[in-house]
Amino acid sequence: MLSWISAVQPLLLAAVLLWSARLKLAHPQAEATARRTALAKLLGETRVVPAFRALGAVEAAVAVALLVPAARPLSGYAAVALTAGFAGYLGYAKVAAPESSCGCLSAARTPVRWRAFARAGLLIAAGVLAATATTGWIGALADNPGPAAAVLVAEAAAVLALSAELDRHWLDHLRQLRVRLTHPLPTGGFDIPLASTVEQLHRSPVWRDTAALLTSDLREHWDEGDWRLLLFTGRHGERGVSAVFAVPRLRYEPASVRLALVDEATGETVATHTAAPDTPLPDWVHGREPVPA
Repeated sequence: MLSWISAVQPLLLAAVLLWSARLKLAHPQAEATARRTALAKLLGETRVVPAFRALGAVEAAVAVALLVPAARPLSGYAAVALTAGFAGYLGYAKVAAPESSCGCLSAARTPVRWRAFARAGLLIAAGVLAATATTGWIGALADNPGPAAAVLVAEAAAVLALSAELDRHWLDHLRQLRVRLTHPLPTGGFDIPLASTVEQLHRSPVWRDTAALLTSDLREHWDEGDWRLLLFTGRHGERGVSAVFAVPRLRYEPASVRLALVDEATGETVATHTAAPDTPLPDWVHGREPVPA
């Protein structure tokens, strides 16, 4: 009854594989990306780039085959084999080179985490459905255009949500929107230039201690009383956090700068840091196991 769901899976798989092949074959940072992946450990520095590009060619070929109705069901079986091999590669990367980049859908440095495994499972399931489809995707779209489009959009959204390397295309924008809604900037102009506040932050002991934790440039800023708050994105152990620096607004006191790390998912303050005299640096500044504040 719902055989059209299986029939449209080649469209999802082809889109993902073509995106992945583009990274390996046409991206200007393809060689650098290849050397950051676990493939470099598996194959060696001299073989990793040719292998990376060969994998991209295989992905492109399977994607094209998925779009050709006459290639069914062999193209579906090829997609299952390719995505299952991808899942195996993720397992190897997690064990042999846990901090290496995935090199899957983006040139961004993105270590393998649970989201990559969940995405692999989703693509394997789509491949199995494509291999068992009894009709082609052209007829399925013609007979059920609305439901088929809705299924494909939902699956594409799931792939996007499970792709940590693509967060900058959507998740970062949502975070910025949330900050703007929860911490609106004052209607009046700033009496102290923002550049002056940033310079004071960069000269502070807290910045020197913790700047390595940050993964973004300045995202937002607002005033609260005598303080100007500067918001960055950072990492705290396995968590994505908002790093909120409080900088004196009306005086020059870099030693008074404070930092709070706020969990992006829950809004919980997970760590704080000040440069008060005789106060030892917290463990998480040294990269040891983070301890909630």
